[in-house]
Amino acid sequence: MTQALGSYTPMGADEESQILDTIERWVGRELKPIVREYDHADRYPHQVVEQMKELGLFGAVIAPEYGGLGLSASTYAKIVMSISSVWMSITGIINSHLMLALAIQKFGTSQQKSRWLPKLASGEIRGGLALTEPDAGTDLQGIRMNAGRDGDHYVINGTKTWITNGAEGSCFAMLVKTNPNAQPRYNGMSLFIAPKQEGFTVGRKLPKLGYKSIDTAELIFENYRLPADHLIGGVEGQGFFQATGGLELGRINVASRGVGIAEGALKLAAEYAQIRKTFGKPICEHQAIQLKLGDMATRARAARLLTLDAAQAFDRGERCDMEAGMAKYFASEAALENAIEGMRIHGAYGYSREFDIERLYRDAPLTCIGEGTNEMQRIIISKQLIKRNPAL
Repeated sequence: MTQALGSYTPMGADEESQILDTIERWVGRELKPIVREYDHADRYPHQVVEQMKELGLFGAVIAPEYGGLGLSASTYAKIVMSISSVWMSITGIINSHLMLALAIQKFGTSQQKSRWLPKLASGEIRGGLALTEPDAGTDLQGIRMNAGRDGDHYVINGTKTWITNGAEGSCFAMLVKTNPNAQPRYNGMSLFIAPKQEGFTVGRKLPKLGYKSIDTAELIFENYRLPADHLIGGVEGQGFFQATGGLELGRINVASRGVGIAEGALKLAAEYAQIRKTFGKPICEHQAIQLKLGDMATRARAARLLTLDAAQAFDRGERCDMEAGMAKYFASEAALENAIEGMRIHGAYGYSREFDIERLYRDAPLTCIGEGTNEMQRIIISKQLIKRNPAL
């Protein structure tokens, strides 16, 4: 039986420590023994989802007044790091769900908040963020899904793809065009609360290199009729800013996943290097391995500090797209490099499905792509750098 985290707002160091200790013990007791089996079978972890409900993780950053834990971004980031060091995939179940919840909490009407947030916080309703389309990913303004007003309803047609929780979730924050002719294009975009009902079908589950045991699917909408009160905020044309407004926390989440993978790979490599012997001594005593471990430890530590810096800026209410972009960019690359180096330290065993390092190697590349590619992060960082430091 899992232990509920409870509500911690405001939170002291002791309370945060209790939460993180609860998560760490849960990860060791419930996740570590099953992750390899579930990952290799690409099996959805229904029992883990129920445990996450009990722990309150589906309401992690939802305000306590709606039944959530009201955790800071900093505490939430540390939770994601802890889980991702063992099983990165299941953090996607939480993060995508919380992007839906935060869109409602930040931009929704009072009626929308009181109707949806308590059920989202408890995990009774689980969902995600439906932005990407077959021809629109990083360029969100290129989406084609459209919604036409018909009395007190909107009629929606189109397709979304690469949607986390698409098959197992029941409700999504969905970005559509309510005015395809608007200029600039973002003025014609709106964000809706879209529960599964008639006209909403789930297409194929998309096969992936890693990020297993979590559903990533196509969503198809054909004459999908949605009441007008499902328009987040009640005003058309605000969807682009509502959708991107949650990406700072989303990127902090992905950065935290990167930290978890980087630290997990370091831990596995350090343990193996002390056990494996060549030429009469543990390989951790060979200079070539020491150089790799030194680089891995430095990358993991730097990634953690950058991510917590971004999370703390978010908690202070500051604009932090540059900080979140830096964290996401560096931590994801650290995850990828540490996973590769960890595999090399394991030698042939690193290429074996019997060792956990190969899972981290398959999971790491997603962090370089999700929530905006690293190429885009570098552009964001550069633009913000210039904006914040104008020439005199």
